[in-house]
Amino acid sequence: MIRTPRRRREEPLDHAELTRLLPAPGDPELSSDRLNRLEEHLMTEIRNRTSDTAPDTSPHASADTSPEAATGAPPAGAHAGDRAPRPARRPGRRPVLVGAAAALVLAAAGVAGLAGGSGGSGGSTSSGRAVAPPAGAVPAPVVQVVRGTTAGLAGAVADISGAAARAELPEPGPGQFLYIRSEVSWLVSWEGADGKNRSYVDTIHPREVWMSPDGDKGWLMEPYKEAVDRDGITLDDPEGGERTLNSPSYDYLRTLPTDPNLLLKKIYDETGGMGNGPDQQAFSTIGDLLREQVVPPKLAAGLYRAAARIPGVVLVDDSVDAAGRHGVAIARTDEADGARTEWIFDRETYTYLGERTVQTRDVEGIKAGTVRGRTAVTDRAVVDAVKQRPAGLGDAPPSA
Repeated sequence: MIRTPRRRREEPLDHAELTRLLPAPGDPELSSDRLNRLEEHLMTEIRNRTSDTAPDTSPHASADTSPEAATGAPPAGAHAGDRAPRPARRPGRRPVLVGAAAALVLAAAGVAGLAGGSGGSGGSTSSGRAVAPPAGAVPAPVVQVVRGTTAGLAGAVADISGAAARAELPEPGPGQFLYIRSEVSWLVSWEGADGKNRSYVDTIHPREVWMSPDGDKGWLMEPYKEAVDRDGITLDDPEGGERTLNSPSYDYLRTLPTDPNLLLKKIYDETGGMGNGPDQQAFSTIGDLLREQVVPPKLAAGLYRAAARIPGVVLVDDSVDAAGRHGVAIARTDEADGARTEWIFDRETYTYLGERTVQTRDVEGIKAGTVRGRTAVTDRAVVDAVKQRPAGLGDAPPSA
């Protein structure tokens, strides 16, 4: 039988028919890890752009060789750049910093255009590359990458979740704020005059966050960061947006199920299509909930048990947080870039200490073993107002 070829439709499709035929657009929201790394990159661009393009009108500019003059940066974080992070950060709030950093990058680019690309005061070559790393940055530490294993993972998670369930954590009252203080350091990308990437990190520095239980009010102090004023920046949410796993509040966390199976299903369902695959995004989401929050004890226990059921999660026998404290770690490697995130716990008490991100393979100029980021939670408390610190810490701004 001779078939009559189907004729191609020649008239244009209208908008409604195109909408019916085409798949729905994807959600472009980035994972917390990607936001952290993006911020790292953006902050590096700010430093380099400022160094290369800021005009210097002083008569002795050419003789100024100080680090500040070389970089044009204020006194020194950004995982992120990860990086972020993976920014330590308040979950759901980091995009505010990324947006501010992006605006500064665009402004710096505009300055460069107005300057005609002629370069500025010392610290750069005629090609525009910085000859010195950003102010305050130090060479990234390099460690031996210890292989993780699933042997002993179940027992460790049982100990960790048991300790979390028994923890006595502060309970905020009306009008009070949750306070979390950490020591943090994140990767700073830098391209030298020879065009080769160098792995530098921020000097370990304090980061303080105040959050109202409903998430509508907050404050961040991290004076080391160029995008954060020395007196801090507001994290207020005047619109009181809906709370989700990626933008949680303490009150929201109290509504979550504590059963690990239900938790894991909710996490996979609500983060589908984000990040570098569902398993990595689920692990990152749990890490964000734990890093800079006061998590209700039973929920924390459920989150640890849920994390252990994510494919690729392993136990690392030894890791070190930003305060130099050693412990065992629950970890997972991001298959996309080889960065392994390690949640660190005290060997004796099994309390959460902090987080470390280690590069497990060479990628984009970052050598295997490079420590991309470190955090250490040093205090969690309830206070009566933003900028107020617990007794013993004082009210003076932390040193940068």
